[in-house]
Order: sequence, then C-alpha cells, then structure tokens
Amino acid sequence: MSNGFLEDKAVVVGGCGHVGLPLAIALANSGLFTTSLDVDPSKVETVNSGILPFSEDACEPVLRNVLDSGLFSATTNPEIVAKAKYVIVVIGTPVDSFLNPNPEEIIVALDEIRSHLNSNQILILRSTVFPGVTKQVENWAETNIPGLTVSFCPERIAEGKAMTELYSLPQIIGARTELAYELSEHVFSKLTSSLIRTSPEEAELAKLFTNVWRYIKFATVNQFYMLANDYNIDFENVRQAITKDYPRAQDMPGAGFAAGPCLFKDTMQLGAFSNNTFALGHAAMLVNEGLPLYLVEKISKKYDLQNMTVGVLGMAFKPEIDDPRASLSYKLRKILQFKAKNVLCADPYVGDDRLVSENKVLEESDLIIIATPHSRYAELKFNVPVIDIWNILKNGVIV
Repeated sequence: MSNGFLEDKAVVVGGCGHVGLPLAIALANSGLFTTSLDVDPSKVETVNSGILPFSEDACEPVLRNVLDSGLFSATTNPEIVAKAKYVIVVIGTPVDSFLNPNPEEIIVALDEIRSHLNSNQILILRSTVFPGVTKQVENWAETNIPGLTVSFCPERIAEGKAMTELYSLPQIIGARTELAYELSEHVFSKLTSSLIRTSPEEAELAKLFTNVWRYIKFATVNQFYMLANDYNIDFENVRQAITKDYPRAQDMPGAGFAAGPCLFKDTMQLGAFSNNTFALGHAAMLVNEGLPLYLVEKISKKYDLQNMTVGVLGMAFKPEIDDPRASLSYKLRKILQFKAKNVLCADPYVGDDRLVSENKVLEESDLIIIATPHSRYAELKFNVPVIDIWNILKNGVIV
C-alpha cells in the first residue's frame, strides 16, 4: 500500500443503484475491499446504515455483514477512486428525450473522475453500452491516462435475483489485451469460476442481443395474444396446448407488459446501431408499447369507462419488486385517465404519492385491471369485473 492505494480494492462508480450496489456487496462479501461511489448523499447514508434503498432478495443481511467486517462502505467522495486498483463503472448509455442513445454520457462521467484515475488501474465498464463505447473509452484513456487498462464486463442479473445470479451465471469478460482479461478475471473469479472471454465489441453485442431477444419474444406472444383475443379465443389456452410436454415451445412466455429500464431502451440502441434498419426490433417496440392502448380500446368496447372508476393493481415493471422505472402500468394509467371517470392505482411495493391503498382500489372501483402480476393478487377477493391478461386468477385472458 502506498498513499492509501490498495492493490486489492475496488470502487463501484454509480454504486448505490440496482446494478452497482449488489455487485459491490457481493465483491466485498468475497473478501475484496469495495466502496460504492454515488452522487446521491441520501442513498449513501441509507446504505451505510445497513439499509438497502430498494428491494433485492437476500441482499440486506449481506450488506450488514460486509459493513460490520469493514470490507464495504459507501461514499460521495470521488477521491476514493484514487485508492482503488479496480474501478467498476455502472453508468450505462442513456436515451435522450428524442429516444436516441447518448454514448457520450460515459465519457462525461469519466471526465468527472479523471483526476483520480491512474495508469496502475483497470477501468471495468459494467452497464449496457452502445456498441463501440468501450473502444471510445479506450481511446479516451490513451489520451488522458496512458496505461489505464479498460474492459467491458456486462451485468447479466435479473432484478431481485442479484445475490443468486451474481454467483451462478457465467461472467462475460470483453478484453482486448491479456492484461485487461487477467485483471478483470481477478475480480469476477471471486464470484464464479465460469468466465467467458470475448472481445469488447462481442461483449457489447452479447448484452444488447440478450435483452432484445427477450423483448422480441415478449412482443411475439403479445401479438399472438392480440390475434387470439380479437377472435374471442383465450390465448392462454392456446399457449398451454402449445407448451405442454412439447420441448420446442417451452420458452414461450405468457402475454403481458414487457417493460423495465433495459428492454425497450436496448432495442432502441440496436435500432440506432443498425441505422434504423432493425425492422424486427421496431416492430417489437410497436407491439409491446402498444399493448396498454390495445387493452383500453378493447375494454372501452365492453364497458362504459367514462362513467366508471377503474382500479389498477401493480405499478412496478415486474412482479415482487419495488421498481417502477419504465413500467407500462403508468402508460396504462395515463390512457385510462383520458378514457375513464376516475383511475385509482395501488402497489404494495412501490413508493409513489400518486398511489392509493389496495383496499381503496378494491372498495371503490367498478372495474379492476391487474397490471403487474404480484403473487398476492391471486388471493384477493374481487366484487367487480377483473381484466387479467397475466392469468394470475386462472380465469383466462380474454378481454
């Protein structure tokens, strides 16, 4: 150790979010001194008190253990970067107000910590990036911090399952040099022995292709659902007939909102990367983003919405989590506010002042839509019609 520099210390930049914090906690739990660097003082204070700022199964007890052991801490002070060998950046490629990727965002973030970086470190990009961003960062490093090593090692976890999947899933290491691979391997071998080496560009596409593959699958079944529903045929009965004991269809999901902070955004990124020739991806976006409007249009033909109070159950983007980012439940809410007399929304996990209690939805609604299939909804008693395209109530999915 010299001037506080630790050969076996990691800093996770953007480290109090859904991607960075579980990774930092897991690395600390494996014995690597790890600090989460974040710009939000309230999140840092919450984390340092042993409380997660969001829901993540089995993570909070590990957080308390690594805090007690001294292997982990959170801070807003960027000077901590200078003390670490491994600088892991979880700032991805955002999409601007015109739905275009902004690949410069990572460079902007790196400029803010440039004075704390040095040639003895490795910079590991972790979040989804636009293809070519890793090369852009390598060029930036060559100009600004010669000798700084760069790799791209995409996160692959499903939200809510980080503390299982960080250890069970193979880790992809996109490295251009042996040194970049060896240093990245040192970090991720603490979590798993299953490591896959690729080029940075292959790793970038592997991450995008994974998310977009899932998004297109969801769009396919949502289109199937609409086709069946238009003919008053229960898509779930059709799906069960297709998938039962038939191995070539086992990965066919049910219909429902395909949302969250990654799938739609990453499909847009591939669209931009292909110079807007990604017809399959653009079609998938039209189908998935159009499902809330399709449902409301179908419902409005059966019910007098302008004289009804409609309840929406579930505002998170998927079940059993507290994350509403890019949730299509909010798009559904906006459409219903234009069509219905009143709209009441509830979610047992999401903190949002616009939401009401579950009991209020049940007691005051003339019609209820299950927008997110939280398992608790299967146990509720309903006294009004329910729209349930997830089939959580096992009554079919016809609207």
